[in-house]
Formats: sequence, structure tokens, C-alpha cells
Amino acid sequence: MKRAKNPQAEAQAIFDEDLAANRAMGRHGAALIPKGARILTYCNAGALATSGHGTALGVVRTAFERDKTISVIACETRPYLQGARLTAWECVQEGIPCTLITDNMAGHLISKGEVDVVVVGADRIAANGDAANKIGTYMVAVLAHRHRLPFYVAAPTSTFDPKTADGSGIQIEERPAQEVTGYGGRRWAPEGVKVRNPAFDVTPAGLIAGIVCEKGVILEPNRERVLAMLTR
Repeated sequence: MKRAKNPQAEAQAIFDEDLAANRAMGRHGAALIPKGARILTYCNAGALATSGHGTALGVVRTAFERDKTISVIACETRPYLQGARLTAWECVQEGIPCTLITDNMAGHLISKGEVDVVVVGADRIAANGDAANKIGTYMVAVLAHRHRLPFYVAAPTSTFDPKTADGSGIQIEERPAQEVTGYGGRRWAPEGVKVRNPAFDVTPAGLIAGIVCEKGVILEPNRERVLAMLTR
């Protein structure tokens, strides 16, 4: 691998580029958030996962800068608790009103009319707009669709994989069983039980109201609209 003549300058350039993209996503996404919205999010896509500001949480941050009446409902994100440990922490640090819930409470709150919009990140997006994110995201997308809530994905163009036709081509990682059988060195599941621990799931493009990237928003994403955005 060819080394940069000035690694520190190169690192700073990468940092600045990522931060600028996050802030652009924040601006595009904030325009979609209604005044006073109660935003449900899943996993962590904030400053801790990026160079700063964040992707999904970057949308929240920018929306909060524009409208202090918005609030966040953070799903804890089992089994590794990124929502509880990271997203909730970031919101508290920023002074953004945040309510933490367990993942299986999302449907109840949505059905009671306590959520206005869902914003999540993505780890990979196929050419047709299918989006892979932390396990449990698909469940939230189905709930949002059932209750006619907008479900948005925020991710940079580097997350898109035009060579993968659709979500069926995205390989799903299986993580260690001990993440499910216990936590922090404490086991609560019986010895000998079989465990499945897929780390991600895929949300079909048909459940996604829009994908927010640094170039803009792909509303009702499909293959043609994704390609048009990527080639802008």
C-alpha cells in the first residue's frame, strides 16, 4: 500500500470530509422532521460512530438545533445495547430530550400514537434501496409501515453497494452466543440452549420513505432513484 506523504494531513482530510458529509445529511434530513416530532431511533449512528455529528443522530442533532421541541425515543438495541449505552448517552450530553425503551416496547408506543417519525442508520444499502442495519431495524420498519409513520434511513453514499442488486445479497454476520445468553460476565440462560445471534437484518426498500445521504434525499427509493443520486 502506498503511504501518504503526510499521514497526519491525510487523516485530517478524511475526518473533515466525513464530518462535512454528516452535517450535510443532518441538513437534508432535518427538513423531513415535523415540528415537535417524537423521533424513534434504533442502535447508534451518532458522533461516536462517525467523525462527529452522526448520520441518523446527525439528523436529530440538526433538527434539534432548529426546533428545541423535538425529542428522541431510543430503543435499547439488544443484545449489545448500543441504543442504551451510546445513543441515550449522546442525547443526554447534547441536552436533547430522550426516553429509553426496551426494543419490545416500540410497537406499544407507536400504536398509542407516541411516535411521529423513525430515523435509523445503515451499515450497507443495496442497489435497489434495501438497507441492512442492526438486528431489529426491520421489525421497527414493519411497525412504522403498519401505522403509516415515515421511516427514514440516513447513511453516506459510501454505504451504498451498487454491485449488490438487493438485500438478499447482503451477508449477515452471526455474533457470539454469549451476547444473548448473558451480559457483563453474568449468564442468565441455561447451559446447553441453542442460540442464534444475527447482528443485522435487511429492511426492504418498499418500507423506507426516504434515504438521506450527503447529496440529498432519495424518496421512495428504488434502483433508478438510487443510481440517479449516486451519479449526481
